[in-house]
Amino acid sequence: MTVVDFVFFLFALCLLVGGIFTVVSRSPVHSVLWLILAFLSGAGLMVLLGAEFVAMLLIIVYVGAVMVLFLFVVMMLDVDFAELRAEMAKQLPLALVIGLVLIMQLAMAFGSWELGGGVAILDAPVATPAGTGAHNTAALGMLIYDRYFLLFQLAGLILLVAMIGAIVLTMRHRRDIKRQDILQQMYRDPKKTMELVDIEPGQGLK
Repeated sequence: MTVVDFVFFLFALCLLVGGIFTVVSRSPVHSVLWLILAFLSGAGLMVLLGAEFVAMLLIIVYVGAVMVLFLFVVMMLDVDFAELRAEMAKQLPLALVIGLVLIMQLAMAFGSWELGGGVAILDAPVATPAGTGAHNTAALGMLIYDRYFLLFQLAGLILLVAMIGAIVLTMRHRRDIKRQDILQQMYRDPKKTMELVDIEPGQGLK
């Protein structure tokens, strides 16, 4: 067994353990931490396959942003997880049936899976397309910002519209909350907002 094989099996084992404990862990914080381990192990597998760009996306986007958001929500919100687990326990028989059906479908799919004609499995992963002479991350960037530039910009525009729509749909103006009015503060008259009162000695404020 080579070093690459050992690292592959190590990352694969950590990925499986992290995924299992993400589901079975009782504490939501522990589940998020196990999920972070699974993402890091998946990133290691992507590096072994020569897809270091995908590995960096897993670490930066999922571990660095999404998992931190999950931890913030879980630790800051006052959620009764005992009540949630009780509600989930009621749906356990249905979940087991659905899981069994999914396992049967996967077994049927992998049992009848065959390679198509003219498809060959390479012994070593190809990190860079042949003839480009560039690193695969650079080649991917050239492909996205050259051939698929318009589609990439349209995808970003769709995400921007979705973000604005989510903000608009969830924004609620409550009348019982005092809000800051910047224009009112700028155009206020100091003579009307401040009053000097001459207090005589021995006389308190009313």
